[in-house]
Amino acid sequence: MVIDFYSKPMIRLNSETPSNVLQDVKIGDLVTDTFSKTGLVEEIEVTDDGLYRIYKFILVTGRIITVKK
Repeated sequence: MVIDFYSKPMIRLNSETPSNVLQDVKIGDLVTDTFSKTGLVEEIEVTDDGLYRIYKFILVTGRIITVKK
């Protein structure tokens, strides 16, 4: 798998990110939390706790970006 970093912009993930953007993130996308976690998405988990939809983006580095929406 060849990833061209210049053809896709980095996606910022936080509580202000629109739901449609969160839903469009795919494995292999370059993401950041704009603080300390940046990397390629290896796995995505979406759960619903009844109040929030919780998005977990597991990066290839093992770090996790969690967004509640």
